[in-house]
Amino acid sequence: MFAMVYRWRVRPGKEQLLIDGWHRVTMAIHQECGSYGSRLHKADDGTWVAYARWPDRETRATCGTPDPEGEAMMREAILEYFPETRLTIVDDLLAEPEPEVVG
Repeated sequence: MFAMVYRWRVRPGKEQLLIDGWHRVTMAIHQECGSYGSRLHKADDGTWVAYARWPDRETRATCGTPDPEGEAMMREAILEYFPETRLTIVDDLLAEPEPEVVG
């Protein structure tokens, strides 16, 4: 498995635009390119960090632009891009919480 870490500084007042754009792009990439999805975080230092998982590097490299409008939303929101980090997953112990039973 392969992962990418992205980090940005967002324009003041454009946080929701980043969230909405990232959500759209992530959903499109998952459906059309076969990614395993992503998580978007806001760091204590005010930067934004996203972590995305892929089956392998080739799948990530061959994925095009399935949602150009979502990507445009993100570009409008992002003030500063930091270098991407490419990761080969060696041991994966990240677990999803059990769904909450309602009713």
